[in-house]
Amino acid sequence: MLNGHSFFSFFPTAIQQSSSCLSAMILLFFFFLSLLSHSQSKPILIVTPKTLTKSGDSVLIQWSGIDSPSKLDWLGLYSPPDSSHDNFIGYKFLSSSPTWESGSGSISLPLTSLRSNYSFRIFRWTESEVKPDLHDHDHNPLPGTNHLLAESERVGFEPGRGPEQIHLALTGREGEMRVMFVAEDPEERHVRYGEKEGDWEGNVAVARAGRYEREDMCHAPANESVGWRDPGWIFDVVMTGLKGGVKYYYQVGSESKGWSTTRSFVSLDTSSNETIAFLFGDMGTATPYLTFSRTQDESISTIKWILRDIEALGDKPAFVSHIGDISYARGYSWLWDEFFNLIEPVASKVPYHVCIGNHEYDWPSQPWRPEWSNSIYGTDGGGECGVPYSLRFNMPGNSSEPTGTHAPATRNLYYSFDMGPVHFVYLSTETNFLLGSRQYNFLKHDLQSVDRTKTPFVVVQGHRPMYTTSYEVIDAPLRERMLQHLEPLFVKNNVTLALWGHVHRYERFCPLKNFTCGSMGLKEEGWEALPVHVVIGMGGQDWQPKWEPRPDHPNDPIYPQPKRSLYRTGEFGYTRLVATKEKLILSFVGNHDGEVHDMVEILASGQVLNGGDDDSGKVGVVHKDEVMQSSLSHYVWGGSVLVLGGFVGYVLGFVSHARKRAALGRGWTNVKTEET
Repeated sequence: MLNGHSFFSFFPTAIQQSSSCLSAMILLFFFFLSLLSHSQSKPILIVTPKTLTKSGDSVLIQWSGIDSPSKLDWLGLYSPPDSSHDNFIGYKFLSSSPTWESGSGSISLPLTSLRSNYSFRIFRWTESEVKPDLHDHDHNPLPGTNHLLAESERVGFEPGRGPEQIHLALTGREGEMRVMFVAEDPEERHVRYGEKEGDWEGNVAVARAGRYEREDMCHAPANESVGWRDPGWIFDVVMTGLKGGVKYYYQVGSESKGWSTTRSFVSLDTSSNETIAFLFGDMGTATPYLTFSRTQDESISTIKWILRDIEALGDKPAFVSHIGDISYARGYSWLWDEFFNLIEPVASKVPYHVCIGNHEYDWPSQPWRPEWSNSIYGTDGGGECGVPYSLRFNMPGNSSEPTGTHAPATRNLYYSFDMGPVHFVYLSTETNFLLGSRQYNFLKHDLQSVDRTKTPFVVVQGHRPMYTTSYEVIDAPLRERMLQHLEPLFVKNNVTLALWGHVHRYERFCPLKNFTCGSMGLKEEGWEALPVHVVIGMGGQDWQPKWEPRPDHPNDPIYPQPKRSLYRTGEFGYTRLVATKEKLILSFVGNHDGEVHDMVEILASGQVLNGGDDDSGKVGVVHKDEVMQSSLSHYVWGGSVLVLGGFVGYVLGFVSHARKRAALGRGWTNVKTEET
């Protein structure tokens, strides 16, 4: 028992201890209140829907609770969703949403299936953290990932929807059509086809599955985690027993994994007296986000107008020719997926043919690199060394070149086929074409073997041009070798047209031999039919060579248009080839209006009927009545309205991308480097 002294001596101590406990409780209360307040202010990131039906479907990305929002706050796209912060596939600045300054906003994005889920993350990035040495293809700094603000749940694609990235190709054999597509696993898939939709009896074929691996890539970024993504399984199958000039319906897939929607094509008719083709180079693909590599918004318009033309043809066969610089993936593998998603509406209807360009192939240790080419063949392929190009396409013939590594041999280099009255030849400017090479021997034998009574026109296509008035000093040694080794073959074998890409312009020359215009065969006898060279690299790549000084570069030289250059323009677009046994017409269609802006007509004899100087002295003039006489025109204009209406939904899925640079709110502008 405490005595009085002890009690009163204890009382102050007890009060002191109670006071300490109360203070601790108050501090603890405010600590939890602070935690609660902090958790309530944490940004929220919501994505809907969580499951998409097919590539190209859009998600709505909404956020709120961004404290002190900045123009440099950004949204990253990740697939697979557990990728490290710096391995995003693309990004959008939150300032692209009109309400971003409130700390809340939304962005709608179409997504392409990469055979894995997506996730989205919001980061804060400050001016002080900008790293000039960490930049994109245009030397703009890539956003930093030090400050994660929010992360979304995962978004995926529903199973059983069937394969995607469907594209056709001719095999070079009568009664056949190749179809290729991509799926997430190697389980057996088929193609089923017939003249009536849904009637597949007896017309089913098993597809062969293949793929390439990360170790097949030969250089960065293709073989690094920042660029590599699983490409899925690539399926290849040939439909056989086709009747000529008949519309066929088809599906690809399987019962267990799902079938694609029904597509259709018109089979090649070897007895036809008409050839229709759509030709261009250097198109690339568009993305609704920014990424490590520049993408090509103009590719949307190119595909739009070509689809219009194809739909207007009805039941006439045609094909597309894309002569190099295909996707511009440059080692960032998901851009191949974006490319095939873009072209599928066209490539699933007509054969899609390609030849190799520098951005598919070039890499530091490529096998054929003579001393004179050291300044020409660089790292333009982004370390892909031709592997995705070789496996994702399967062109006629069996041309290939070893890579010098464990990677598969490079394929689809040089080949030819007939379509109606035209013999089409494809060559590779990236591999050996000199006298004595396998490619040279192929070209020589092929051109000498053409039956001009069956195919009076010969069209040769390759990526880097033999002739251009662009200031292309880097490629000058290569052009010298082309003039030395290839031009004599072209002249001797009466090549009608030589089509080239690489220079992102349209330019048509007079009939040429050694930089000298030959006669068009209109007014004199004893003339020599010479090839008409045309540069058609205007499919979509947005860097353009300059023939006139830009307002902000007044000291750049002006490159005059020499007489041999009859028409040249910086307009994007494509060419449309229509030929009968009597006449070939090549028209340039501009993307800004879908109309013909240049045209040349060539007779089977080699005579060039128009497209030269007119009475007014203007060069390369095309009169309106000449344009409307094209044998394709009434098909195109008759079907335009219906097709454009049906295409609106497709274009709207990408419309935000066309404005992305204007809406980024960033403090720099893209630099167009002098690259082809």
